[in-house]
Amino acid sequence: MAISTSQDDDVVSEINITPLVDVMLVLLIVFIVTAPLLTNSVKVNLPKAAPTQTTPQNKALVISVNPQGEIFLDQQKVALNDFENEIQARKRADHTLALNLNADETVPYGTVAKLLASIERVGVEKLSVITTPQ
Repeated sequence: MAISTSQDDDVVSEINITPLVDVMLVLLIVFIVTAPLLTNSVKVNLPKAAPTQTTPQNKALVISVNPQGEIFLDQQKVALNDFENEIQARKRADHTLALNLNADETVPYGTVAKLLASIERVGVEKLSVITTPQ
C-alpha cells in the first residue's frame, strides 16, 4: 500500500492485487467443489445377472493359551509336545488353514515363541495374533 505524505497529487502507478487474489480464491473454491462432481458424471446402467454362488470361507482355527500355559485348539486341550503334530494334521486336511493365536499376557514369551516356531515349521501362511485395543 502506497501512502503519499506530500501535498502533491501524483498518480500512483502500482497495481492493486487484492481484487486479483480475491478472484483467484473464488475460482479455486469453485474448482474444488466441482471436481468431485465431474468424476461421477458418467451414468452407466449395468446389466442384470443371476447371483453366483459364493465360495465358502474357512473359519480360522483358534489357538488359545491360558495363564497357566495350557494350550487349546478350538477349546480342545493339547500338550505342547503334541501341538505341532495336531497343526500338521489339520494343515493336511485343509491346505488354506488360517490360525488365530490368543495368548494371555502373563504367559511366558518362551511358550508363545515355541508355538510360533511350530506353526512356521508346519508351513501355515495365515496367522493372526489377537490383541485387545488399548
